[in-house]
Amino acid sequence: MEEVIKEQREAVKKVVTEHGKTVIDTIKVSQLYGGMRGILGFICETSRVMPKEGILFRGHDIPKLEECLPRAKDGCMPLPEGMIWLLMTGKLPTEEEVKYITDYLNEHGNVPKYVIDVMDNLPSDLHPMSHFAIGLQALQLNSITLKERGKHQRTEWWRLILKDCMDVLSKVTLIAAHTYNHNYRKEKGCYEVDCNLDWSANFTKMMGYKDPAFDELIRMYLTIHADHEGGNVSAHACHLVGSALSDPYISFVAGLNGLAGPLHGLANQEVLVFLKDLIKDIGNTPTDEQMLNWLKGWLKPGKVVPGYGHAVLRVTDPRFTTQENFAKSNIKDDPLVNLVHQLYRIVPEFLKSLKKVNNPYPNVDAHSGVLLSHYGMVQNEFYTVLFGVSRAIGLMSQLVWARAFMYPIERPDTTTTEGLLEIIKTKKEAKEKAQADTDGKKC
Repeated sequence: MEEVIKEQREAVKKVVTEHGKTVIDTIKVSQLYGGMRGILGFICETSRVMPKEGILFRGHDIPKLEECLPRAKDGCMPLPEGMIWLLMTGKLPTEEEVKYITDYLNEHGNVPKYVIDVMDNLPSDLHPMSHFAIGLQALQLNSITLKERGKHQRTEWWRLILKDCMDVLSKVTLIAAHTYNHNYRKEKGCYEVDCNLDWSANFTKMMGYKDPAFDELIRMYLTIHADHEGGNVSAHACHLVGSALSDPYISFVAGLNGLAGPLHGLANQEVLVFLKDLIKDIGNTPTDEQMLNWLKGWLKPGKVVPGYGHAVLRVTDPRFTTQENFAKSNIKDDPLVNLVHQLYRIVPEFLKSLKKVNNPYPNVDAHSGVLLSHYGMVQNEFYTVLFGVSRAIGLMSQLVWARAFMYPIERPDTTTTEGLLEIIKTKKEAKEKAQADTDGKKC
């Protein structure tokens, strides 16, 4: 990565030198009170969401990655190790490079006994995201950044961050597996990786799964959920804490705590709740007419159809399509899966007819929960942990590049409502004075 970082530093330096004073955006008062929506706040190099193409990972869309990323032997889904290489380096990996990542993760895939002891003593009814975060936070003793950053120039800190980030990735599946076993299987499990297996297969094995098709599902899941720009709650929290030069363990846990919030990481669980309500009212094999009439009643109180709509996308989320294709190839006659596909036939046109929705198409969350449920992972609360495992790929990659570019600590200005009104008054007076001066010159 040394050469890539050197090149990118020069590119960024040139952009700042040539365009540093260029105004690229304006801010409205409504955005200050509206969660900063639509404000271009900082740079994220790893991914970008486009209205028609969907999410681009280092410039590559989902169909391209399905074609180009290496797969497991006899597998059809890309290995998420390939996504690690891509987001870290910016380049599509070869099979040898993916094998290098797999071998690295396996070699470092061990959790210190003290961390296991900490997690073993957590109550089994603790929320799985809390269990997950505590285990990862306890790993901080491993931090090379914490131990050695005083010995290196800041220009070289990215190397320490990279080591820590790869350590997080090598252990995140083990911590997640412990969370699953402790909370749901009520057993300690074995947390030793099999060096003959890839990252995903080791993960599923540690959770007690033995179906190769589930391995494939997890490979797909970890790949397509790996990153989603830098402004969402989990990515921004990780970036913000990292900007204070905190180590990756603390920074990642900050992101996970954001992901645990119901407005961020619970969307696929809400889809399952929605489907259960639908089944309770009209059964699991409704006609299209029955489903349409039910949807009309569902929306009347102001509800939404979970899993439909997206802030940026204006087409079907390619990640939904990937999951749909997986289901068609691997799953036959599952009632929940069939309902998801039936909804896809009906909901977009129905929402279009209402003329109130910018994007009536399904997003990634519309399908993922029913696929996990089909293979026996019915513990809905764990889905956010699984999301966190996948998102570790993107957050750790973003953190490495933030330190490679030596971004400063994030510190936006704020004001009070009173202060805002003073700013508005000052701007209004300046505008009126400028207009008066213009009118005077005309006279």
